[in-house]
Amino acid sequence: MHTIPYLARWTALVVLLVSCIGCDQVTKQLAVAQLKGQPARTYLSGTVRLEYAENPGAFLGLGDQLPPAARWMTMVVFNGIVTAGIFALLVARRQVSPAAFLAASLLLAGALGNLIDRVRGDGLVIDFMNLGVGPLRTGIFNVADVAITTGAICLAVNSFARSERAAPK
Repeated sequence: MHTIPYLARWTALVVLLVSCIGCDQVTKQLAVAQLKGQPARTYLSGTVRLEYAENPGAFLGLGDQLPPAARWMTMVVFNGIVTAGIFALLVARRQVSPAAFLAASLLLAGALGNLIDRVRGDGLVIDFMNLGVGPLRTGIFNVADVAITTGAICLAVNSFARSERAAPK
């Protein structure tokens, strides 16, 4: 297991958080200004679609049918607690691989980006990107979702690689 030097750890975390959250919030502001109330815009023969959506739920609208108080508790309070937990782990764990640190930092950045939306926007998250070919399409997502997904994939790959190294030969 690696130990990331203190200054490098905090510098990397701050740079990643500022850049991911900044990009997320700026693109959401652009989506509000340019896409809200407008028809979807398509690029690359429809592979990339930009369309404004306000998501009251989580991934693919999960939880959007909850009563408002339950949705607020789940999407804001619970997510805030989980986000604080990720931050605490990043601060407390001294022995962490650079890959695991990057993965957790991306999860934190994405969670904070969406949490900012929920707190400012009555529990809603602004989504605006959609990818696909023909009838195969992703859900509508945002930059924070990309950070969360990338962090989760990195964490899974790191965990799998670690278990492979630890397995008896």
